[in-house]
This record gives sequence, structure tokens and C-alpha cells, in this order.
Amino acid sequence: MAKQFPGKIELDNEIVKDELKDVPPYDDNHHHTSYTDISDIPFEEFLHYSLLQRTQELYSLDVQKDDEELASTSFRNPFGRWANHHLPFAPVTSIDDFAAASTANMTADQVERANARRALRQAGWAAVFFLITTDILGPFNAPIAIAQLGYVPGVLLYTVMGIAAFYCGIVLWRLFIHLDSDRYPVKTYADICERIFGRSARHVCTFLQSLQLIVNVGVICLGNGQSLVQIVAGESGNGYICFSLAIVIWALLGMVIGQIRTLKSFSVLSNFAVWINLLIIFTSMGFIAHSPPNYTAALAGAGTPMGPVVTHAFEPLPATTQINGIMQMVFAYGGAMIFPEIMAEMRRPMDFWKGMAYAQGLIYIAYLIYGVFVYSFQGQFTLPLAYQGVSKYSWQTVGNILALITGIIAGGLYGNIGIKVAYINIVEDWFKGPPLLSRKGHFIWAIMVVVYWGLAYIIGSAIPQVENVSSLIAAVCIMQFSYTFPPALRLGYDVITDAMSEDAVYVPGNGTVGRIDTWKDSSRWRRGILTGRVWFKAMNLILAVGFLVMAGFGMWGSGESIKKAFEVSSATSFSCAAPV
Repeated sequence: MAKQFPGKIELDNEIVKDELKDVPPYDDNHHHTSYTDISDIPFEEFLHYSLLQRTQELYSLDVQKDDEELASTSFRNPFGRWANHHLPFAPVTSIDDFAAASTANMTADQVERANARRALRQAGWAAVFFLITTDILGPFNAPIAIAQLGYVPGVLLYTVMGIAAFYCGIVLWRLFIHLDSDRYPVKTYADICERIFGRSARHVCTFLQSLQLIVNVGVICLGNGQSLVQIVAGESGNGYICFSLAIVIWALLGMVIGQIRTLKSFSVLSNFAVWINLLIIFTSMGFIAHSPPNYTAALAGAGTPMGPVVTHAFEPLPATTQINGIMQMVFAYGGAMIFPEIMAEMRRPMDFWKGMAYAQGLIYIAYLIYGVFVYSFQGQFTLPLAYQGVSKYSWQTVGNILALITGIIAGGLYGNIGIKVAYINIVEDWFKGPPLLSRKGHFIWAIMVVVYWGLAYIIGSAIPQVENVSSLIAAVCIMQFSYTFPPALRLGYDVITDAMSEDAVYVPGNGTVGRIDTWKDSSRWRRGILTGRVWFKAMNLILAVGFLVMAGFGMWGSGESIKKAFEVSSATSFSCAAPV
């Protein structure tokens, strides 16, 4: 008998058919028909099928192999020392353990949906590196973060926030590989939230994620609009283009590039963008070292009058300004929000940590060096997009043109994820619409791209302040996805799994029959909280609460800064006057 995994098993063996006879059929969302909602599915189901999925990926069981070769394979736990050994089901030890992972009893439409989702799993860990580092605002707002805090707190906080971001990224990775499978795919960040904390958590996560992505796209349109204004102004400064029109041009271009639907296609552009961003960093550092600050732009954007450059070890600025500086750092490490979406399109999600580690390392080194260097030469005249702080027009234009290219690529990436989140939650889940990669799905996607980039234009034109908009969205959304949610989710996961330590052996398809009690019983809560690594749970609780408090301060600081900026900046909402 020839077997293929997953979902492509040829069931010509009566023994395998007998093993599958008790596996309940599936509804349209890949759930057992006895489950009316994802929240009804026992947590053990997610863990069991994720173990099958990771083992399948480890041994490349998605390709056809000879029976003898498969039968002789000695399976080991793909989670290694990271495995939860106390979980109430046995690890995969033989080929027969994969019988329940087939798509038996599924309709042709359900199989098509499964294959469509598997078709998205094409990216490797190298693509992850380029996707994470494709960020136009990260490196170029690093100098303003240092300028608002000073050398000492700036460097220390960049380091601390980087270490925390790496830890939280590892947490998200571990949660994904323990909860994702072809049968119960984790497609978005909200899926992880829902499986641990329920439907309400999913709605909160989806709203914040959609808000962050569309504001990111709006900020990129805003930044590219500023670059275009500077280019058109010319060396004499007499050239003119309406600022609001300059923003809408990039929204229209985004509607074109947004027609790309898979992240694998974007990884090629991302590769290109990463090297261009590094080129902008190094060239602008050379230009800034040999030219005075852009006094005109500093006056137009922040009301800073011309004078000598001043730097400080500890910047004596108001608390609101310094909090904004911290939020700029948070913005630099804001990629965690799309980590689950990236892993959902990987051939082997177990390798995600490699791409993330290299990306975080590059982000930390490049951003910090760039931030300190620019602040040293420009002090209080440092701009939110540092490459625009070059005073010589020809040098300024080099950075602007290169940034236009990487900006639209980054905007396309964020737009792709944002529209995908909306498509999955609205079109597929709410309206039971066609799969994303189908012909009808392509038509719906095209319409959503136009609407999405139109909204991004409205956001970019309504608040024409790159620094303050990025600080606000960092406080409201990025802090939660990159810092608050991961330790909170890990805490919830540990409580759930540690509570299983005394349960009977779990049998897939038999529901919660193996549990000795429910969450209505205090004994289960006590077991979940007080067994296992209690210190680890306490640490994650402290981290989650601490980051949530920091986010509250960030919202206050950015709100005050936006109010003040409208009083001194030359740019107002939907106007032709530019802030540079």
C-alpha cells in the first residue's frame, strides 16, 4: 500500500480503514462534526495533531515513500527536550500513528481547502530572515529614539528591549509549533489567542492586528510622500507638489503591488529591500558626517530653531518625549505581530528560530549603530526619518529614492498580511467564502486591496507626523503583540498543560473523556498554577503586566506629543503643506 502525508493517503488497506472508522467526520472548518466551535475542541486535540504535523515535517512524510522504508523509520519526538513529557498521550512511535492525520471522510471541497492552505507552506527559514527585516521605519527612526533619551538610556533600553523581543519571539514560536497542524491550522496570531484564552481574546487580537497593519501601511505612505516632496522641491527648494497628493500616489502604487498574495513571492522583493535599506544606512551615515543638519526640515516638522548641535548622555526632555523615544524602540522590534502568519507559510516551522535570530541580531546591531552615529552628528535636529536630515539636496535625494523602493515593498508586505487577516476572518470564517488561492478568492482579494490602501491613505494624511503616529501605534498595538501577549499566552498554555498532569491517557476523537475534572473545579486551577515550573509562570505574569503598564504610558505620551506637534508643525490634516 502506498501512503502519502498529509491528506493524500490511499486507503486500500482494510486494517487502516478499521483504525479510521471511529474518527469523526469533519465539518467545513476541519473540525470534528461533534464540535460546533473551535472553543469546543479539547486542547489535547491541538497538541496531538501538532505532534503528528511536526513529526511529518521532520521526516518529510508529505512525499510518497515505500512501505518498508516507512515501517522501518524509528520516530523520535520532534520537540526534543522542549517537549511537555507529562502531556496525556503517547508520542509518535510508528507509521500507524499517522492514520488519524489523513483527510478520510472529507468532502472534495474540504480536501480542496486543505490543499489550498498547504500550498501556502513554501517559505524556508532564509525567507523568514528577509521578511522580518523588511521594515522601512525600523532603522530610520532609531536616531530619533536615541535623540529623545540620550546616549546612556538609549543604548541600554535598545539592548533590553531587544533581549525581551527575542525572548517573546521564541515564546511565540514554541506556542505555534505546539498548536498548529494541517487539521487545525494556526493561520494568524488570533488563532493562538483563541486556543488559549477563547473567542473574546481572538476578537481583541484581530482588531489590534488589523489596526497595526493598516497604520503601518499608512505611515509608509506618509514617509514616501515626504521623500517625494523633498525630491520635487529640488536644490533650490522652489519645486512643489501637494503633500496630500504625494501620499495618494503611493497608495495607488500599493494597490498594484498588493495583488501579490503569497509571502514566498514577497520574500524575493524582501531580499532586495534588506540590502537597499543597509545601503541607505551606510550612505546616509557618510552624507551626515560631511554635511550640516537639515535645519529647514527640523523647523518645519518639530519647530526646532537653527543653532549649534547639542548631544547629551541623559537627554533633559519632558517625560512625554522620552516615552515616545522608548516607543520608537518598540516600533523597531515590532515584527512579532506577523510571526504566526510567517510560520503558517513555512515548509518547516521548527526552523523559524534561525531566521528570527539572524534578523533580530541584524536589527539590533544596525539600528543601534545607526542611531548613535546620526545623533552624534545631528543632536536635537535629528529627524524621524534620519536619511531626510541630510542638508545637501543631491545626497538627500539618493536616500529618498532608495527609501521609496524599500518603502513600497514594506508597505506591500504589511498590506499582504493585513488583507490576509481580514480575508481569513471575514471572507472565509464569517461568510464561508472561497479559499484565498481560488479564482473567486483572487477577485475578492483584488477588491480588498483597493479598499485597504484607500484607508491607509486616509490615515497617512489625517496625522502627517511619522514620529508620533509610529509612537502611538507602538503603544496601542506593537507593545501588545511583541511584548505583552507572548508571556501572557505562555502563562495560559502552561496552566492548561500542567493541569493535564493527572489526566488519563488521551485518545483522539473521544473528546474530554480522559479528564478527571473541569475548569469549574478549583482543583484543576490549583494543579495548573502550582505544578510544573511555578517560577516560570510567575516570571511571565510579571512581564505581561509590566509591559501592559508601559503600553499605557506610551499611549499617554504619544497622545500629548501629537497634540503639541499640531501646534508647531507646518503640516495639518489633508493639507498641501509638508512637514519637511
